[in-house]
Amino acid sequence: MGEKTINYDRLKQGGFLRQRQKEDLFSMRLRVVGGQLTADQLRALAYASEKYGRGEVHITSRQGLEISYIPFEQTEELLDELEKSDVHQGTCGPRVRGVVACQGNLICPRGLIDAEDIAQKIDKNYFAMELPGKFKFAVTGCPSSCMKVQENDLGVMGGLEPAWEEDKCTHCGLCETVCPVEAIKVKDKELYFDRDKCNLCGQCTEICPTDAWTKAREGYTIYVGGKVGKHPRFGVKLTELVDEATSFKIIDKSLEFFRTEASSGERFGDTIQRVGLDNFKTFVME
Repeated sequence: MGEKTINYDRLKQGGFLRQRQKEDLFSMRLRVVGGQLTADQLRALAYASEKYGRGEVHITSRQGLEISYIPFEQTEELLDELEKSDVHQGTCGPRVRGVVACQGNLICPRGLIDAEDIAQKIDKNYFAMELPGKFKFAVTGCPSSCMKVQENDLGVMGGLEPAWEEDKCTHCGLCETVCPVEAIKVKDKELYFDRDKCNLCGQCTEICPTDAWTKAREGYTIYVGGKVGKHPRFGVKLTELVDEATSFKIIDKSLEFFRTEASSGERFGDTIQRVGLDNFKTFVME
């Protein structure tokens, strides 16, 4: 009987990465949405890493997990075992990768959106979608941007536009103190608000003791075209404070644009630059 042929491209598509050792050893990338795992999943991962690997689980830079040193002949057995605990393999290559997210307004005091919920919906709709190149999503709950949405192909950020009610204001100056971008100035019983400077963090509405600062609008700010790597690029703000339905329409149109306009292996931001940002905006926002 001849040697078994290994389809490495198929393994890579499913989240398997061949290691540098001469033996047929693989690292298995696992599908983790927004960094969330249950205790049962963690127990299953610990058991699998000891049984099939070397008892180690690597946490990737994108909130994913990898089990390494898996012999090729045990890969299917490992997958079957993990899937019983609702742990599934990830993906590599030219397709939508796992989405990263912070904990959003369910836990973080500064969170303005349910980042975990949005991440789950993005994963459900787009995970492993075939595209000309890799495509990475990030969701962050507020402009602190803990998940670095500007460094991803498409980033979703929570935002809040404040409104000031003069008759409720005591000019205590707390809002000026917490504003991270100096958009608020309080002097001589006068308050000055520079909307152009405002980064939509909503901290003024949280700290105001008299509710003089209220929510005028809130929603999702979308960044596109970011990436890191050998040729990093900072994403550009496409639109701000749109609702959830509009956000997903923008995502759909962005992926359609990338699918039809990108060259093989090209990243989203490079496609936008080559075709033209104005042309991209016209296509996505029409």
